[in-house]
Amino acid sequence: MTRALVIVLDSFGVGAAHDAPSFGDAGADTFGHVAAACARGGAAREGGRTGPLAIPHLERLGLGALHEASTGAWAAGLARRTGFEGAHGYAVESSAGKDTPSGHWELMGLPVPYAWHLFPPGPPSFPPPLLDALVREAGLPGVLGNCAASGTEIVARLGAESVASGKPIVYTSGDSVFQVAAHEQAFGLERLYETCRIARRLVDPLRVGRVIARPFVGTAPSFQRTTRRHDWTTPPHADTLLDRLVAAGGHVTAIGKIDDIFAHRGTTQHVQAGTNDEVLDAIEAVWRLAGPRSLVFANCVDFDTLYGHRRDVAGYAAALEAFDRRLPALEALLQAGDLALLSADHGCDPTYRGTDHTREHVPVIAFGPAAPRGALGRRAMADVGATLAEHLGLAPLAAGTSFLRHGR
Repeated sequence: MTRALVIVLDSFGVGAAHDAPSFGDAGADTFGHVAAACARGGAAREGGRTGPLAIPHLERLGLGALHEASTGAWAAGLARRTGFEGAHGYAVESSAGKDTPSGHWELMGLPVPYAWHLFPPGPPSFPPPLLDALVREAGLPGVLGNCAASGTEIVARLGAESVASGKPIVYTSGDSVFQVAAHEQAFGLERLYETCRIARRLVDPLRVGRVIARPFVGTAPSFQRTTRRHDWTTPPHADTLLDRLVAAGGHVTAIGKIDDIFAHRGTTQHVQAGTNDEVLDAIEAVWRLAGPRSLVFANCVDFDTLYGHRRDVAGYAAALEAFDRRLPALEALLQAGDLALLSADHGCDPTYRGTDHTREHVPVIAFGPAAPRGALGRRAMADVGATLAEHLGLAPLAAGTSFLRHGR
């Protein structure tokens, strides 16, 4: 049976890209710096993990070796080894940005050659005509924020005022995003979604990558963002692997935020899942029922949202270890003809300055019965899509080179 599984470890970079300095990200290394912090005892947390990073399954799949190929250094705390299973390498992004849509689209064979519109950090970040139109059309008493900010920080700072005034919080970041945060009960979840739909239409002329609803609950000073986030993404500018597979009669199951990232294009089934564990639970359930020529495509968002952007090194390390513990169960589900791939869309080094993504190489790990073998070296991100196209019986994509026959 010819099936494919792709899991994006959101933000799991493996070393600064060649053009990282032009993004202000020289020296970034999400995996290397997390491993180093663990090795020196700097990633312990109360009631949680301690000591060097414990990821034996990712190690046997070649994570340590691909990181060395990317950076020239073996990650601290990991034992040097040989005899890896499957194939491993690192990939370089060619898209103009280090954002979520660009990374995912390029993995599926569609690099993004143009620059998204970025709002200035402000305040103010957004042009008055845009906010005036949003207030008028959404029937709002006004908005708060209007600046670049960390989502958790701005909700902690302005959440109480938002609840009291009925004004949602609008903010941006280093990505091309217009984000709207509001309390699920006080403001209303559906009202938040409708506000974002209006915002999506208003920012369309500006080529803004995403409008994101950021609902939160609770009371001050302990507001918490929920998993009912929703993204309205600009549709891909051309067909991706997903479109091609569906057009050829294949089946694409999008798990987590994948469906939003591709603007609901090229998917035949969407499974809602928030946390990493929920995503992995969904993968296991869907995979058992997946038929021939199926692609299951999932995003583990916690690495990025909960730990990378919040610069939580210990949390990032614990999430990697938790993911690693679940790998054997996923591997046990793979049957003859199945191919599984792990990669990432960008970096988000939790030891780096600021709270934005970092321009990094991403891992490429292939395993399962249909996986090639050996070290893949340096690849293009679009090679992932090209490999999937060959595996699933599609014609070659416009970008990328398949590595399916590597080591055979």
